[in-house]
Amino acid sequence: MKKSPIVVLAAIAMFAVSSTIASAHVGVGDTGGFAHGFMHPIGGIDHILAMVMVGLFAAQLGGRALWLVPAAFVGVMAVGGVVGFSGIELPFVELGIGLSIVVLGAAVAFGLKPVVAAAMGLVGFFALFHGFAHGAEMPDSVAGLAYGAGFVVATALLHAAGLGLGLFAASGAGPRGETLIRAAGALTAVAGVAIVSGVI
Repeated sequence: MKKSPIVVLAAIAMFAVSSTIASAHVGVGDTGGFAHGFMHPIGGIDHILAMVMVGLFAAQLGGRALWLVPAAFVGVMAVGGVVGFSGIELPFVELGIGLSIVVLGAAVAFGLKPVVAAAMGLVGFFALFHGFAHGAEMPDSVAGLAYGAGFVVATALLHAAGLGLGLFAASGAGPRGETLIRAAGALTAVAGVAIVSGVI
């Protein structure tokens, strides 16, 4: 029996709201091992929204973008993690994370279809900020490698959730599904504006 896209969207929304708002940032939370690294992206609604939007964006683009766009995010995020761990300063990290939600949500809402290379560049730009925030939390120990693996796996799973939702909506609900996905993008963009402006 197929699940309604509304049910799937509601489940994702409930999961996101149950997370601590913007808690997965520099200087916040536990920093040891795979489990803590895994929880870092999942512990903040801003990271969750951005990661799911990357998956939805890739699903809307289709073709090679299905794997190239999420892979670009994960790859650049890993580089950002190394930068954050190394102690190099990166300005406007919080703003970059907040704007990623606005821009990626808007891209999904408007159904933008840039060439794959441009889409990879867009998500890669924002991935640097997300990765930096994760890397700045990475402990200076062997457990730091497990921590890094944890946030990479969590990010990939959130991308997969967005991809799965987007592909399900496209195949299982037709035009209605696309409308719901665009509405999710619009709501995400609005949430991003609220996060950037400090409302939430």
